[in-house]
Amino acid sequence: MHRPPTADTVRGLVRTALGDAAGVGDGLDVRPVEEGGEHLSWWIGTRHVLRLAPDPAASARQRREVRLRDLVRPHVGVPVPASFAAGEWGNGLAFTLDTRLPGASAEGRAVSPAGEADLAGLLSGLREVPVRAAAALGVRVTAPRSLEKLRSLAVRGAGRLAADGEFDPGRLDRLTPRAMQQLAPMPGTGVLVHHGLTGEHLRVTADGRVCGVLDWADAVIGDPAEDIAGLAVAVGAPAAVRAATLAGYEARVCLRGLWLARCDTVIRLAGRLHGSGLPDEGSLPVLRAQLRRAWEAILLERLTDVPDRAPDQGP
Repeated sequence: MHRPPTADTVRGLVRTALGDAAGVGDGLDVRPVEEGGEHLSWWIGTRHVLRLAPDPAASARQRREVRLRDLVRPHVGVPVPASFAAGEWGNGLAFTLDTRLPGASAEGRAVSPAGEADLAGLLSGLREVPVRAAAALGVRVTAPRSLEKLRSLAVRGAGRLAADGEFDPGRLDRLTPRAMQQLAPMPGTGVLVHHGLTGEHLRVTADGRVCGVLDWADAVIGDPAEDIAGLAVAVGAPAAVRAATLAGYEARVCLRGLWLARCDTVIRLAGRLHGSGLPDEGSLPVLRAQLRRAWEAILLERLTDVPDRAPDQGP
């Protein structure tokens, strides 16, 4: 891996990318997107962000992402970053200078009803993206995750969280064997999935509209419930399910996404508290907030028959 660039290195790279006509001088305001770390994303003035790939594999993913964003942009109805310039900042290491989208992270801003309609347009638009075209760009096909295996991991994590006073493991009891069978994905339903709809990747205006979706590098062709799960973690279960329903997804898919999110948030928080979590999964306050959002009650699960009971056992 190359040594992380300095501010002067970044300025030189931007000058080369934009050309002399852009009038980029030594005083150009460049700042790391996050303090600390390896500084591989930089704010460039007020209108651009420079992203530097750290290795050849990430470079290939970044080049694919630029092409994928161009493919999805006409379909999704929400702004997607555009690449203003691209090239290499080291031997075989790619960079892209992207337009900077407005708004703030959904981690700190609630989505309004109009924003939920924006998210519905995103979900329905992803379903319209030609799968063959995405596959031709190198987007990989992934198999749906097993709710049975995920629940088993979540039960283990819930036991740890219960000992910490963080979570009531009895809340997982509603995900019964019958429910998991009902919520199994239907064959042949794979669509383009963003696969990273975290709060930090959703840009939200002050009035709650979704004004941008970032980071398409992890997109796959697979289970649409994964993006519903991402939204449940990012903006809350009720808003996610309302958006998915507005996008035309049936109750089964919405509930599958909800339970993916709920199991994931239990597993991630338990992992962070007990030393098995990944550093990039978020701080404890963020993980706790994500758990709370994913476990918000929704009307749909109260009206949908998913408990594992025989008909003569009553409600």
